[in-house]
Amino acid sequence: MAQAGIHALVGIAVRKFVPKREWLILGIVLGSIFPDLDNYAVAIATLAKLNTQGLHRTFTHSIFTIIAAVVVFFIIAQVRKDSRWTSLGLGFGLGIGMHIALDLLIWFNGVAVFWPLGSWVNLWEGIKPPEWFAKLLDPLEMLFLALYFLWLAKAAREHGTNTGFLGTLRIWTIVEAVLLVVFTPLAYIMTKGYATLFGVGYLVSITAAFVITIRMRQTVEA
Repeated sequence: MAQAGIHALVGIAVRKFVPKREWLILGIVLGSIFPDLDNYAVAIATLAKLNTQGLHRTFTHSIFTIIAAVVVFFIIAQVRKDSRWTSLGLGFGLGIGMHIALDLLIWFNGVAVFWPLGSWVNLWEGIKPPEWFAKLLDPLEMLFLALYFLWLAKAAREHGTNTGFLGTLRIWTIVEAVLLVVFTPLAYIMTKGYATLFGVGYLVSITAAFVITIRMRQTVEA
């Protein structure tokens, strides 16, 4: 997987090329972040001492998940008689598709694009990044989430949206910066317990990014 912050920023970047429909770009950004929430399943399985194989880059990274999401949001739109839910679903599905494409293009592990049919796609098969670089990729998660939060703050000030939330957003940006500073050396010096420690920080961070995106939807769509 590419960093969650990169996915969010790419989701934001495409808003110049999509129709201006309410909740559409919101859905794209949320869909771009959503697939990596499968790390919760990995965390639960780890705590329960169960097999974690097949829990990451599978069920949330599948074309069938895109179809299911679009259908579910369409049904909600019909029930609530609110077309914004259809736009949200279309955006969410598009965001998941963009996430999958980005993972395939700039990551070194496979993606189960056709889960549950078990078909893994890996465009980088046989290529292994240097160990120092592989270790650096974890703390870089915090860097790109901080950059995403900085973009939200800048956009909010420019458009005069969600200004009452800027203080909280600033705190989360500082948190990500601190986590970056802490986890960068730990990635190289810790031999035991690092994955657990980083996993907690990562799940808190990506969950915050998802919730903050919803909270700042006016800014995202401005």
